[in-house]
Amino acid sequence: MASALTSVILVILLCGSALGARTKLYSSNGKDGGSALAPVADDDICKSMVEPQGYGCQEHKVKTQDGYILSMQRIPVGRTGETPGARPPVLLQHGLLMDGITWLLNSPDQSLAFILADNGFDVWLSNTRGTKYSRGHTSLTPNDSAYWDWSWDQLVTYELPAMFQYVHDRTGQNIHYVGHSLGTLIALAAFSQEKMLNMLRSAALLSPIASLGHITSPIARNGAENYIAEEFYKNGIYEFGEAIAKLLKKICKKPGINCYDLMTPFTGQNCCLNSSTVDVFLEHEPQSTATKNLIHLAQMIRGGTIGMYDYGDEDTNKEHYGQSIPPVYNMSSIPDDLPLFLSYGGQDALSDVADVQVLLESLKDHDRDKLVVQYQEDYAHADFVMGVNAKQLVYDPLIAFFRLQ
Repeated sequence: MASALTSVILVILLCGSALGARTKLYSSNGKDGGSALAPVADDDICKSMVEPQGYGCQEHKVKTQDGYILSMQRIPVGRTGETPGARPPVLLQHGLLMDGITWLLNSPDQSLAFILADNGFDVWLSNTRGTKYSRGHTSLTPNDSAYWDWSWDQLVTYELPAMFQYVHDRTGQNIHYVGHSLGTLIALAAFSQEKMLNMLRSAALLSPIASLGHITSPIARNGAENYIAEEFYKNGIYEFGEAIAKLLKKICKKPGINCYDLMTPFTGQNCCLNSSTVDVFLEHEPQSTATKNLIHLAQMIRGGTIGMYDYGDEDTNKEHYGQSIPPVYNMSSIPDDLPLFLSYGGQDALSDVADVQVLLESLKDHDRDKLVVQYQEDYAHADFVMGVNAKQLVYDPLIAFFRLQ
């Protein structure tokens, strides 16, 4: 077990120094017109990240049908206060090893959550089970192995529908959805099963993932091909992320270590990150996920399909699915008239261009006036949530798309 963990960290450090040297970072004293905030330890997201920037914020708790208690934050109005008319709700769903702070990492004029609030939207932030602010359960604790017995299938089946229902019940309106990375995968899978469509107004998918067969991230591909997550699981490590986060923080405090480049082997060569934003990111991330969730993603990388979790033997699969092979999520089953905004990057090592093309092929019969596809040649995975120019390149077109729906 120790050797496997050491191997992962060595790959991170070696790839970070070899591939990350070209990362372009913007000074925190540059053109951001404000500053990002580091989260306060043992505090909630509203108090530590939202209210200090001048926005009202509410903390909410959502219970899923399988017993998880999730934290959500609501930014009901912008800094200038209430605007006339109903404010359409927007649900923001983060990606793997992240949480709701994803959408608050930059200054208010560069962070999507704040930008949406200032543009008349009622903003809701999700926090996936197992992350710092969503570790509750009706009968389990994170110390119980059963607490971590889930993959992104359960996010599709239980978590996303619970958050949709909660926001819909409290606003009385259908919802605009924004997902990044894993947040796009669970949404696409849910939409392919016609879940939540009666509560959905439109969806914006940043760094969309529905296939991982062409993934170029050396960390992700090497981890999958060497069955690293499976080894963790066999050795009783059911929570992934907490130990890595502590080790990275310790490494980053050492003199001469450039931790800005640690994201590159995961995400691809990001073009447009602010140095202060990266500091906040490394202070707070990565968040925990279930090792079983990583196994599921590794199965997608090795198999090139978007199937449900494979239990590894026909009998167990039959117990769960009634068939020996896990069912596949069919992206072509997504309703052709569902308004979709997709934005992907040419340097993204997780949402690879070739994999996005697989998704777009599945959507080839989608109504042309309901599908907007945007390509950013210089963008990698983190640029879509942390890029200093994301407002101009991605968020402004996204908001214009929402206003048309």
